[in-house]
Amino acid sequence: MDEQENGAGPNADQKNALIVRQVTVGSMVLLAALVTGGYLLQGWIFARSLLIGGLLVNGSFWLMQKDTRRLLRRIGETGGDSVINIEKTRFLLRSFGRLVVVGLLLFALASRMPIDAIGLVVGFATVMVSVVVIGLSARGRWSPDKV
Repeated sequence: MDEQENGAGPNADQKNALIVRQVTVGSMVLLAALVTGGYLLQGWIFARSLLIGGLLVNGSFWLMQKDTRRLLRRIGETGGDSVINIEKTRFLLRSFGRLVVVGLLLFALASRMPIDAIGLVVGFATVMVSVVVIGLSARGRWSPDKV
């Protein structure tokens, strides 16, 4: 099996970057449509909650993919197990820190303005829906042999 078939190699990085870009753009387009529809159907508080949830989750997703690329690049550059463990620990601490910051931002926003919980949850789901849709559409183009 050559590198092109199993997803490895230089083209795999470009394909993965394209998929991540599609997820990001898809979730932003979905967020814009939901905010517009939410404003027309439910009002500004619901639309604002959708927007807050969507922006928080999209920002977190963007930072997560940036940190993941950094982790993979640093692990690829080094060969020592201790360096790999340090990089993994740094990645996990950044992920946990990002979760804490998102929670604090959400708490600060909720204490200053009314937020609709359903709108917030739907806003949080935009990246997940985008990942599922892009993943299902990419299934025919990229399919690992063993999952």
